[in-house]
Amino acid sequence: MGGWQRNIQKSHLNDMADDIVVHCKTEKQAIFVLNKIKQRMEKCKLTLHPTKTRIVNLRGYSEKKYPKGFDFLGFTIRPNCVKFKEKVLIVPSIFISTKSRTSLLEKFKDWNIHKRRKPLVTLAQYLTPQIRGIMNYFHKFSSGHMNYVWKQLNARLLKWVKWEKGLGVRAAIKWLQIQYKLNPQLFPHWQVAHP
Repeated sequence: MGGWQRNIQKSHLNDMADDIVVHCKTEKQAIFVLNKIKQRMEKCKLTLHPTKTRIVNLRGYSEKKYPKGFDFLGFTIRPNCVKFKEKVLIVPSIFISTKSRTSLLEKFKDWNIHKRRKPLVTLAQYLTPQIRGIMNYFHKFSSGHMNYVWKQLNARLLKWVKWEKGLGVRAAIKWLQIQYKLNPQLFPHWQVAHP
């Protein structure tokens, strides 16, 4: 059995908080470590967060039923099926969290891309640092889990094409695809999700 997780939040008297994750191989180890951490926190006059502190089973058998995943620093860690040497294994994997995805889509909306009356190159210069920042954070482990997010950004760029060029949907898609072929590096996310 492997992949046991301990998600703990300790609260200081001034409401400061730190999140930590403790990995254990078995349910027994997870329960033991949790009790030890509780004891240590009590000695420091600190308490564990009542709802965030929990045991999570990312794989393996357990006597009790535990959640199968948790959110941490903008990511969701949960079991995932992976093919390895003709075998299918269940391993803990990292994905963008639903909360982070929703937040990014709101950010794209707030950029009001379709209302910017600028050439595409100027638009790319404005958006590139922000896109790179998102990629630098959320592509640390893999990029496939971000496909939906980048497709939504491409949809916003498509809306800009329709407004700026006065084109219908099909013509706008074709125009944006031509821009991609001419300059595939124009937007950083086009490396993983082209129009």
